[in-house]
Amino acid sequence: MSVRMSLLTILDQGPSYGYRLRTEFERRTGSTWPLNVGQIYNTLERLERDGLVARGSTDEHGHVFYDITDAGSAEVRAWLRSPMERSQGARDELAMKIAIAATMPGVEASDVLQSQRTASLHHLQELRRATYAGADRDGAEELAWSLVVDAMIFQVEAEVRWLDHTEQLLAERAVHDIEVDREVTKPKRGRPAKVPVG
Repeated sequence: MSVRMSLLTILDQGPSYGYRLRTEFERRTGSTWPLNVGQIYNTLERLERDGLVARGSTDEHGHVFYDITDAGSAEVRAWLRSPMERSQGARDELAMKIAIAATMPGVEASDVLQSQRTASLHHLQELRRATYAGADRDGAEELAWSLVVDAMIFQVEAEVRWLDHTEQLLAERAVHDIEVDREVTKPKRGRPAKVPVG
């Protein structure tokens, strides 16, 4: 998640200072993404350096307010209109772990799958319980909490479905009996020899 763009979007609603930005950020994300004030002020300094915010007035308590610039507002509009880009690589750690377990001799991939399924189902139960805990929040915070927790629930449900699919696939293909050949040639040490020119 872009903390930078989230804070900039909040500032697009009006000037604010660090601690108030933290409170608004937590309220608008259902308190699911804790930030420390130092992180907020570091982000504000970078936003100021990039010309997206400007230091404004200071109140009687010493709070320095930040105002969004026209360039900052344009950045917010562009961010809100653009889709989230997902990573192109298949570097999901769980998928890699299962793939390695399924192709290594002497490793029971079904044990790895069962261990992960148990943990995922436990996490799913915790998230479902958490949905009820968010009911005592105010309207905006309750909505933000619900949106974030629902997204997490759908992700874990998808993970459990993928684990079920993988278990069935491994059973059908009997992958646990397949060994991936290991490279047996020794790698050459050092740099390749120079080829004489001409």
